[in-house]
Amino acid sequence: MPKPYSPAHEMDAAALTASESDLLADIRHQARAHFSQARGSHDWDHTLRVHRLCRHIGTAEGADMLVAEAAAYLHDIGRAYQDRSNGHLCHAEKGAAMAREMLAAFKIADRRRENIIHCIAAHRFRRGEFPRTLEARVVFDADKLDAIGAVGIARAFLFAGELGARLHSPEVDVTKAPAYSSDDTGYREYLVKLSKIHERILTPAGRCLAKERHRFMADFFDRFLEEYEGEK
Repeated sequence: MPKPYSPAHEMDAAALTASESDLLADIRHQARAHFSQARGSHDWDHTLRVHRLCRHIGTAEGADMLVAEAAAYLHDIGRAYQDRSNGHLCHAEKGAAMAREMLAAFKIADRRRENIIHCIAAHRFRRGEFPRTLEARVVFDADKLDAIGAVGIARAFLFAGELGARLHSPEVDVTKAPAYSSDDTGYREYLVKLSKIHERILTPAGRCLAKERHRFMADFFDRFLEEYEGEK
């Protein structure tokens, strides 16, 4: 039976010193301020889920948890800019630039600061830098895992609803449909992105989680198409 989630539970990372926990709490507080008008598919709740996955994977992989957790909190602070631009601006690049400015005010070693910024710049699936460090791979995997499985399905349809997209566009080759359009459906998101994520996971711990999430998601969309056509 999973333990009930509480905000206090986020901050009890055994791998962190007291001063590192305080630093992480300050970063978390500043990061949250960027989500006051976020869309539901990429809101603060998504960030908290990524943070929890990051702790799960990062602890298993032996990552620097201050770097990984800070990057998890900050990874989507540029997302609102991408949404307002209908995808023309890269939120990973924007978020990395914003994080560089924000982290300049914190007492943190240059090497760790640069690693946090790299984690943010490298977390995007379609574009961005390749995750070169262990911590960047942990953050990448945590973010991608929240896009698949049961939560991923829910987020795909939530995102489609935010765009005003249809439930399904069976008469359209959705792989060729433009993003941020009425044909940017949950099923399109699955075909062009989500179905490929399990192959891109970078850590052993992440791959263990991705295998089951992918299977559940693939079964769901098979059933979705059958029900849509009245076959089930």
